[in-house]
Amino acid sequence: MNNQPHIEVPTTRREFLAKSGGGFGAMALASLMGQSASAAPADPRSPKTTHFPAKAKNVIFLFMEGGPSHIDLFDPKPLLNELAGQKLPESFGKVILAMGENNAPLMRCPRKWKQHGESGLWVSDWFPEIATCADDLCVIRSCISDGINHSSGVCQMNTGHVIGGRPSLGAWATYGLGTENQDMPAFVVLTDGKGQPVNGSRNWGSGFMPAAYQGVQFKSGADPILNLNPPSHITPNRQKSKLDFLSQLDREHAAQREDFSELEARIKSYELAFRMQSAAPDIVDLSSESEETKQLYGIDQKETNVFGNNCLLARRLVENGVRFVQLYSGAGSGWDAHSNIEGNHGRLCKEVDKPIAGLLKDLKRRGLWDETLVIWGGEFGRTPMSEQGNGRDHNPTGFSMWMAGGAVPGGRTIGATDELGLKAVENPMHVHDLHATVMRVLGVDHTKLIYRHKGRPERIDMNEGKAELKVLGLG
Repeated sequence: MNNQPHIEVPTTRREFLAKSGGGFGAMALASLMGQSASAAPADPRSPKTTHFPAKAKNVIFLFMEGGPSHIDLFDPKPLLNELAGQKLPESFGKVILAMGENNAPLMRCPRKWKQHGESGLWVSDWFPEIATCADDLCVIRSCISDGINHSSGVCQMNTGHVIGGRPSLGAWATYGLGTENQDMPAFVVLTDGKGQPVNGSRNWGSGFMPAAYQGVQFKSGADPILNLNPPSHITPNRQKSKLDFLSQLDREHAAQREDFSELEARIKSYELAFRMQSAAPDIVDLSSESEETKQLYGIDQKETNVFGNNCLLARRLVENGVRFVQLYSGAGSGWDAHSNIEGNHGRLCKEVDKPIAGLLKDLKRRGLWDETLVIWGGEFGRTPMSEQGNGRDHNPTGFSMWMAGGAVPGGRTIGATDELGLKAVENPMHVHDLHATVMRVLGVDHTKLIYRHKGRPERIDMNEGKAELKVLGLG
């Protein structure tokens, strides 16, 4: 019999350092900070205080993936129709386009425009239902980004950078504020079932932060949470016994690897999944909603059923303490109208128009309006020049997004693009500014929300953005 003691060999460089000199340093640091080296880590999703009085506590981000055309939806340009068929005037300078049709002529906008509400906000006939909420919308007409293609554009609109690897906006919100419902994810993503968004789960990832802050993807349909319910032959007591035993093993394993945030996040996710088995079924079950409510969202119509379901589910999620909900329309660059923009946008606008208007109206009547910030937009807009004769190319130099709810004054426009809608010329708002503004509505000073990564004090805006107080009615 071999009586030699078992020696556990570190399997990673980090583990080796932690078990050698680094381990003693961690103990000394814990002593200096008045903390126990063996203390259990705090739940990273626990609720946190804000820097300012919060205008809102939840976010619903309606993401039109592919790039909706601002000059056909919220930013009318009469001169565009006057100059249709001509080349872009030389005064606009050289323009770099994603698909390279730099000499394409200007293409007219055939939409019928009308001013709506007491504010007289301009909305095209592609959004007749959203137009009924005109006095609730704060349209930002001067958005700009750096991503000229879908991968970089979607990545930046979600994470602040054109290259993947940074935490998403929802992850930052969860990191800064935590969540009120510990039985549900703090950050949920809903797609329309047409495909996987460009970049996939990196759009709602936690980047260099602990995995506990990443988004959880739900699918569309009657059973949105995969693998939620155990097999019928597994009784609740049997499952709990198994999970308790696994939890004991996980904790013993993690106790020797305190620097591995992934382990703690995974344990927390298992515990959350178990709690969700009790809490989630009622929250995601739409059968309890009245027929009138379902009709409000367009669930009774084929074209609007999927996005209507997702919008109604989003309302139920924020109503039950979920901090950040992101809905994708046209997952997989569906709004990308390089050709036949009339057919592309006409179909997609029909799919989302009534559900979005229903969501805004339902938030009001449920008492959720002031505490929920709704954001609409895509990764960029589209060009006034044509592509392939009847489409429009990507345009990150000037496009529209809007915000509503969250005590954001509506019936307004902020900023402007030039006379053809190509470039932002008044009060330009970069993606960094948009992210900083969203955090400000949530009561967070983005300059103080810092996560240290490899010795660097990282911020959501990469130290480049500022909150636009005009959105809050303070500028």
